[in-house]
Amino acid sequence: MIETIIKGFIIGFLIASPMGPINMLVVQRTLSRGYRHGLVTGLGALLSDLIYAFVTLMGLSLVSDLLEKNELIFQSVGGAVLVIFGYIVFRTNPLKGWRPDILPQKTRYVKDFISSFFLTLSNAAIIFVIITLYSRFAFNPIADGPAYLTAAILSITFGNFSWWYFFTAFLSRFRKHFNRRGLVL
Repeated sequence: MIETIIKGFIIGFLIASPMGPINMLVVQRTLSRGYRHGLVTGLGALLSDLIYAFVTLMGLSLVSDLLEKNELIFQSVGGAVLVIFGYIVFRTNPLKGWRPDILPQKTRYVKDFISSFFLTLSNAAIIFVIITLYSRFAFNPIADGPAYLTAAILSITFGNFSWWYFFTAFLSRFRKHFNRRGLVL
């Protein structure tokens, strides 16, 4: 079981770590709004990654068939979400309402969580990354029984959470070095 836990932790960490739109969103929210907003954004991505990891564990052939049959829908919805997200980020003035060391009066943790969850969920291609990682690590806890499956899911969750925790903690240490104009050395 220890081997399953270690492999699950590594897989969870590797699922979260590629520098893509979600990681950039976490960077933006951590630097502009603070550690908690960045972490909550990462947790939304974690839930989506966990759903994909579980679905992939439960049936690789079923997932492959689903993706093949609905590939255009997944790509269209995911592309539309990314375009809308990009437009909103482009149109948002980061200096408007900016106050150093003060969180916005209305904290938007739920909005941060939900937006990152659906943005990550729209990227069904992560399933291929997960399948690759499962293959690379010969990870098949279902064959060993329900206890191993539970340990696998929990260790994937902990590995993914570890990435978001340490990534946002690292970023938040640099938050004080940013001002209205950019990086302050």
